[in-house]
Amino acid sequence: MHNEILNSLLKEYEQKKLKAELDLEKRKTDLYQKFPKLQKIEDDLNGFAILTAKNVLLHNLTSLDELNKKIEELKYEKACVLHDAGFPSDYLTPNYECSICNDTGYISKYDDRTIMCSCLKQMLLDVSFNKSNMSNLNKENFDTFNEALFSDDVDVSKYHFNISPRQNIINIKQKCLEFVQNFDDPNTRNLLFSGTVGLR
Repeated sequence: MHNEILNSLLKEYEQKKLKAELDLEKRKTDLYQKFPKLQKIEDDLNGFAILTAKNVLLHNLTSLDELNKKIEELKYEKACVLHDAGFPSDYLTPNYECSICNDTGYISKYDDRTIMCSCLKQMLLDVSFNKSNMSNLNKENFDTFNEALFSDDVDVSKYHFNISPRQNIINIKQKCLEFVQNFDDPNTRNLLFSGTVGLR
């Protein structure tokens, strides 16, 4: 079931990514017709990028500084043309819903690992939540939690604790909050709730 949900979500991500890139191509086409200079700058940038890659492969590092300087000049010229035309500097970049993973659902780490993006984790949680029939979270949550319902009396023989039920539930609430706040941390451990049947 989990794999089916994940595969379905990844197909949605592919569609979102494709839509953002198609929208970008349309913006480029429209803009280049109005401002041919932008097309020339973009073509020059692509050419210099290829030259830079070739020089890196050939270990010709002496000309890299000059190439990088020209690339930066072209980027600045491009930003100026966009600004003068009334467009933001990022107008010619895709408008992904998630700027962290660029609508792929995954992030590449420096050590060649790929990890799931927080946006995909949230989507999985949302789907699981919708399937769980938990419909009272707007009424039953941390904000509406009432610790006054619990006794201040310490009764070791009854509760097997040397603190009151109220202090105990406050401690439990704090642990739950810490868990939620650090949910994306890979070092965060799971929570286990246990008790006899029927406890709520």
